[in-house]
Amino acid sequence: MSPTEVRPASPTIPAPRTAADDAGPGIPPAAVADLRSRVHGPVYAAGDEGLAAEVFAWNVAVRHTPAVAVGATCAADVAAAVSWAVAHGLPVAVQATGHGPVRNAAGSVLVSTRRMQGVTVDPGRRTARVEAGVKWEKLLAAAAEHGLTGLCGSSSDVGVVGYTLGGGMGSLGRRFGFAADAVVSFDIVTADGALRTVCAESEPELFWAVRGGKGNFGIVTSLEIELVPVRSIVGGGIFFAAEDAAAVLHAFRTWAPTMPEEVGTSIAVLRLPPMEELPEPLRGQTVVHLRYSYCGDDLAEGERLVEPMKAAGRIVLGFIGPLRTTEMDAVHMDPKDPMPGWEKGMLLAELTEETVDAFLAAAGPQVEVPLVMAEIRMMGGALARQPGAPNAVAGRDAAWSVLVLGPAVPELADVLPHVGRGVLSALAPWAAPGCMVNFLGDVAGPAEVAAAYPPPVAERLLELKRAVDPRGVFSFGYALDPRG
Repeated sequence: MSPTEVRPASPTIPAPRTAADDAGPGIPPAAVADLRSRVHGPVYAAGDEGLAAEVFAWNVAVRHTPAVAVGATCAADVAAAVSWAVAHGLPVAVQATGHGPVRNAAGSVLVSTRRMQGVTVDPGRRTARVEAGVKWEKLLAAAAEHGLTGLCGSSSDVGVVGYTLGGGMGSLGRRFGFAADAVVSFDIVTADGALRTVCAESEPELFWAVRGGKGNFGIVTSLEIELVPVRSIVGGGIFFAAEDAAAVLHAFRTWAPTMPEEVGTSIAVLRLPPMEELPEPLRGQTVVHLRYSYCGDDLAEGERLVEPMKAAGRIVLGFIGPLRTTEMDAVHMDPKDPMPGWEKGMLLAELTEETVDAFLAAAGPQVEVPLVMAEIRMMGGALARQPGAPNAVAGRDAAWSVLVLGPAVPELADVLPHVGRGVLSALAPWAAPGCMVNFLGDVAGPAEVAAAYPPPVAERLLELKRAVDPRGVFSFGYALDPRG
């Protein structure tokens, strides 16, 4: 790639003002031109046409205003962008799909990895190598050709890398563990601009920390992950009438813990908008949604196990039956279109009769709250066990997770966080320590991120952060403060 030619301004006629002039405090146009000469992908400075589209987040509640955005096409682009940012004293942010931004990456060098789309499946080793911009739906389709699948979450529309680095708890988790547990190796660009290939043998401490430490230690440009030999599951969801919410949730409380590890399940109170895209029985309704998946070998057993829940209340709509692994989105039915969202999660040590009553009192159908979803998800099984090469994933000691989600529209900006946190506060008597990092949602700062982990894990992560990123180059997202 030939460098971009930069011509000096005339000594008597001022150079025309360009978007690069607005790239940020102290960033001269020549510096932006230099960055463009180093990377294969596009570079946008503040004010450039195309910047907004490059940094657009799926969660449209967050609108990024970086000083510079780099559309990386390969690991070398990422390394060049990080080196350039450090040389100019700028922090670095990264985004693939924008499903989980925490806050505006203002003033940063934002590296967009969505063009990095490589996927290679090795059926003999039951592994896949995926680049940083790949969504789960692409990986699941490639793996399914070989009778394999990956540990996807509730939606295949999210990116593999970001989801996995935060832990990644999906429908198959109780049998196979967190997505981070399946990582064999990864390539990462650290704050020194170096591209490292990391595995349990090469750099064990960094291998431990990145799997669960999210984006604290650099930008992961590719992952090698183990796949599991699952071709199909029994799965889907059942929507119950709002008036039966108490009966259904109490039935769930006693039924779910009797399930084998092959079963993944959650239950949620959903307040659905009056959208034409929704089936008529659900349009504009409040319902209780049972989510269910069974990944054992006996599919008939998977259908039998869920039968008791079908009698728990009046069914408005629903289907549970055989699904291909490429159809697992049917379990949670998460939206795919971009939307503004505010979310917050917590962990529970137990789910008692009193817990369910408190949950219903705070978020049940009879309460007028601006929440789209309030979910309780069962954990345990392989999620409670460390993999062969231990990692920093938070939340293993919990029995249940809770997540609340609402529409982050301007008119609810002050109300929604108060209501959402209020629901979680009502469940505080049954809380387990910490939180799953991917479910932290809106955070007050690095101290709240550190509190998501057990104290010894948090201190170990901070020690490595001080060694690998002492200046806090990677300070966006769920970042720890190396000075903390």
